[in-house]
Amino acid sequence: MKTPTALIPVAHGSESLETATMVNVLRRAEVEVTVASIETDVTVSGTRGIRLHADKRLLDTLGHKYDLIALPGGEKGAEALNRHAPLIEMLQQQDDLKHWLAAICAAPALTLAPHHLLDRRQATCFPAFKSRLPHFVDKPVVVDGHLVTSQGPATAMAFALILVELLTGPVKSREVAAGLLA
Repeated sequence: MKTPTALIPVAHGSESLETATMVNVLRRAEVEVTVASIETDVTVSGTRGIRLHADKRLLDTLGHKYDLIALPGGEKGAEALNRHAPLIEMLQQQDDLKHWLAAICAAPALTLAPHHLLDRRQATCFPAFKSRLPHFVDKPVVVDGHLVTSQGPATAMAFALILVELLTGPVKSREVAAGLLA
């Protein structure tokens, strides 16, 4: 069986707790995770003064296909991701291919919605941004087709475990969850 792949783009202001949770949980499930910085450097300043060190620059991932692209939140980070044209093109291609697309916290509202990636889909986000979603659902995690969205830092673990289940199946997800006491 092919090893599932995931891309997690980061920027200055990306929510550090959500980023670390996604990377950690997906790697526990043996998903091949690439953390990619949209900045000129691979190290970005995440929230709460936590530095996030990416595996590579996003521009070095262009042309590669991923089973999942998952966006962390953080208002400033999500706004920066929204302005990065190569990433938006990747997200639109991911959507066209019906490969998994995921976003948490501010990212559904500030990165996906402006580019019509949530049109006709139910989604959730950090509640302060709910008016920006076409079909907001007040749940910790929402799956609609090949789109997965979540509300924020406290829902990041449940979000990451659902991503594991979608990429690797329920058995692996339960195994990872048990190891985390979730």
